[in-house]
Amino acid sequence: MSDHLIEDLVADSVRVLDGHAEPGDPRVRNWFAALYDFQDGYDCSFTHFRVMDILLRRGHTYRFPVSRHPDYAVRTAYFDALTEFTALRSFDEEAPDFDGYASWREDGYVEPPFLYCDTGTELWRRLADSGEIDCSETDLTRPARLIDVVREVAVAAEKEQDRELIGIWYGFGCGTLLGGPAGCPFDVDELTDMPAVRDLRAVVRRTDALAHARRSPYAVPVEFADDGELEAWWWDL
Repeated sequence: MSDHLIEDLVADSVRVLDGHAEPGDPRVRNWFAALYDFQDGYDCSFTHFRVMDILLRRGHTYRFPVSRHPDYAVRTAYFDALTEFTALRSFDEEAPDFDGYASWREDGYVEPPFLYCDTGTELWRRLADSGEIDCSETDLTRPARLIDVVREVAVAAEKEQDRELIGIWYGFGCGTLLGGPAGCPFDVDELTDMPAVRDLRAVVRRTDALAHARRSPYAVPVEFADDGELEAWWWDL
């Protein structure tokens, strides 16, 4: 079963970032990439189509008629027969180098009548090389640090008075937001000096979002945290 809370969190964060970032801000695409990298760490469905209009407008994703695929001329019958959502990358599960399905978006995906690809994927590069996409290396997506993105989400969500969105993000704690599965690699003094951390905590204080953070199913009680000292500091606002 998909983790709907994570899916909703990411989609809502994409919307709030889009609503408050300047048009053409190149950072937004990198923020989106970081959010989807975060989502990929959970049991989630493919949710781009919830906010596809935003992803297209911000240059995270490109859309074309299926006939614009570089292989359409030699695989016309295959592409013309597609009638439902289809990921175009194929996998050989018996191959010795098979390492799972994480790369499934690299060859694009079809939702008839359109072909889609995310910036920086192999299909995007092929389309760029063929001139279908006008781009340069500066257009490549470079996922931002999660803590920096969460800071941007919190600042934007404060303007929307969305305390729940702020609180859910804060509830993940410093381990997830600054370290992921390996845990937070910083000590309290280092965290205190980080502008993104300072700004995020200030937003949580101003909006009184800590109560929402504590109710999050992803909030780890201090006594069960890998680093109790860090998490105790995190929750002491």
